[in-house]
Amino acid sequence: MATFFPSADPLSRRGCLQSAQGFGALAATVLLAEEQAAGDTQPGSGATLRQLHHPARAKRVIQLFMGGAASHLDLWDHKPQLEKHHGQPSQFGEHVEAFQNGLGPWMKSPFQFKPHGNCGKLLSEVVEPLGQCVDDMAFIHNMVGRTGVHSQATYLQATGFDRPGFPGMGAWVTYALGSLNENLPAFVVLPDHRGYASNGPRNWSSAFLPASNQGTTIFPQRESPVQDLQASADFITAAGETDGRRLLQSLNQRYNKRHPGDSRLESRLRSYELAARMQLSAPEAFDLSQETAATLKMYGLSETGATWPTDINIPEEADCFGRKCLIARRLVERGVRFIQIWSGNDNSFPRRNWDSHEDIQRDHGPLATGMAIGTAALIQDLKQRGLLEDTIILWTTEFGRMPSTQGSRGRDHNPYVFTNWLCGGGIRGGVTYGPSDEWGYKPLDRSHPTQVYDVHATVLHLLGIDHTRLTVRQDGIDRRLTDVHGHVLQDLLA
Repeated sequence: MATFFPSADPLSRRGCLQSAQGFGALAATVLLAEEQAAGDTQPGSGATLRQLHHPARAKRVIQLFMGGAASHLDLWDHKPQLEKHHGQPSQFGEHVEAFQNGLGPWMKSPFQFKPHGNCGKLLSEVVEPLGQCVDDMAFIHNMVGRTGVHSQATYLQATGFDRPGFPGMGAWVTYALGSLNENLPAFVVLPDHRGYASNGPRNWSSAFLPASNQGTTIFPQRESPVQDLQASADFITAAGETDGRRLLQSLNQRYNKRHPGDSRLESRLRSYELAARMQLSAPEAFDLSQETAATLKMYGLSETGATWPTDINIPEEADCFGRKCLIARRLVERGVRFIQIWSGNDNSFPRRNWDSHEDIQRDHGPLATGMAIGTAALIQDLKQRGLLEDTIILWTTEFGRMPSTQGSRGRDHNPYVFTNWLCGGGIRGGVTYGPSDEWGYKPLDRSHPTQVYDVHATVLHLLGIDHTRLTVRQDGIDRRLTDVHGHVLQDLLA
């Protein structure tokens, strides 16, 4: 499997400003940005970009987020040194700040690794279903975070900032590109069926962007996947509901004329209009009875009405995650721009998330296998339908886990290195970028780690967006998804 080491950015901010060419380029960028900002939006799409900054390789994104911090060491990043020194005192060669008490002996993975695909990528047995897809996947093993606290780290991966008050990645994408289908939300979120991960809906908030760009939450396992979409009272008729909407629209439009520029009211007007259209389109999009038995089996779906054991188990994880993956494919087919799928809810006991302080094998085994079954089906299904070539799949988590032991079978938080991977939409498959060190503790090249800003910049680039030019002025600052950081990971581009 080809491995790429990150290199320093050849054009630094300081170097650019120290040259006359740098000032010329800066002036040109400003003029282009002003010209772009002056453009009209595309009619009906909700897009703010009149035209893309460069040709796009992808049209849409599916982000898979593992809430609680999935262990890179037990899924994707095989470490022979941990097998060789298992049980020996961990010697990091430097002071280590653990989140709890996770600095016990070195701990090998409880799962076996073996090579897959033409690239020979080593994968853990619990994600083996993805072995058929590794030649389409690009792994980043030198990701670093800024904190070992779940809420802050989740914000960082979801919004580009480690504190609340900033738009989610899907909000930025839909703000820039608008919708591909006016009958469905442009940004859809499929949470864990047991509840939200850390921060909840603030991870997909629109913040200071127009309120219409926030994610729409859908729970496929519930009787009504979209809350309050359909009226449930017996006395409400279709004609009465239509008349009520017309009256409400008239009142809102009258108020909107007196208070122009209030995106909250404009968003509410658009949401009512979208809800009316969704009453017709959403039920069909979520109706899995249209799928073949072979497709349902491929995604790991169980029979309708299945009950689950009390303990965490593979069939439940496969069914619930696979169901969201299948719905994501159906939403992609129908033009949804950005879909976020979550695995794991916040601070659940017994564990129903990836925060395996107590027992990696007990928790990661079912969660990982269920995730891998649904994800592998999603990749293969999109590929056979010709949709993978313009759909980016991004797998992420808030940070990794330590190579040393917590207790006897768990792992503590590790914000110093972890793994992301990408697939489809212009991504070069079958490669590994930026290895971690021999223990999986920090990047092998500590001077050039990969940060979430780089991943976000790369995704925007593939969508035809220059991440430095997608900005919104907020409190006197030109805010963007990548803050003041980020560079495109060119080695990952096909």
